[in-house]
Amino acid sequence: MDTEKSNGDWSEVEIQAAVDAYLSMLSREQNGQAINKAHENRVLREGALAGRTKGSVEFRMQNISTVLVELGRERIEGYKPAKNVGANVAKSIREALNAPGPVTPEDFVPTADEATLEQRAAKLERQPIKVEPKGIEKPEQTQSSGKSYVRDPEVRAWVRQQAEGKCEGCGKPAPFEKSGRPFLEVHHVKHLAQEGSDRPSNAVALCPNCHRRCHHSSDREEFTASLYTKVKRLKPE
Repeated sequence: MDTEKSNGDWSEVEIQAAVDAYLSMLSREQNGQAINKAHENRVLREGALAGRTKGSVEFRMQNISTVLVELGRERIEGYKPAKNVGANVAKSIREALNAPGPVTPEDFVPTADEATLEQRAAKLERQPIKVEPKGIEKPEQTQSSGKSYVRDPEVRAWVRQQAEGKCEGCGKPAPFEKSGRPFLEVHHVKHLAQEGSDRPSNAVALCPNCHRRCHHSSDREEFTASLYTKVKRLKPE
């Protein structure tokens, strides 16, 4: 039988704990690891979600799936999206999804999923990265969600830290902020599809305009060549 707490509104701390557990499971699932939902549910109810029932935790996980689908992000296969999610709950889940949270060993694991990669890189970027990351010499291509490559979140975070909020192409400040950080996109000078590496020596932080210029402008080859002069760490591959 549900307790008074299990029927009551969830606190921000509880929702954050559920989201953190969900994202941890999602990360493991995407890396080919088996997840035990019943075990994770029990661990949550023995800790941060003490007093909540197994069913209420399960339903909250389905709520998280719903919000992820609405955001165009991948979800855990075993948690079918719930049909009805209250506006306040959905808002709290979105905020929890955007929260950096504590850095864990999983945040350093390379991934081909863009949303997961960005989430991990954003968390790593908020702490000093004292040693230049090694990165990946030959990123592996995956067909899981279209053609994409496994990339190192620490490389993305480190490159943006080195840029210090300014585009390494035009030298101008990032055009806006996202989640309190200057918005810069990390571009591989030699594209991954051309067998370029995912290493700091092949990556630059660019404003969206310069990033598009590298891919679509009539002077993209000349502009790309100029990056090697502007950014000393770059090495032709």
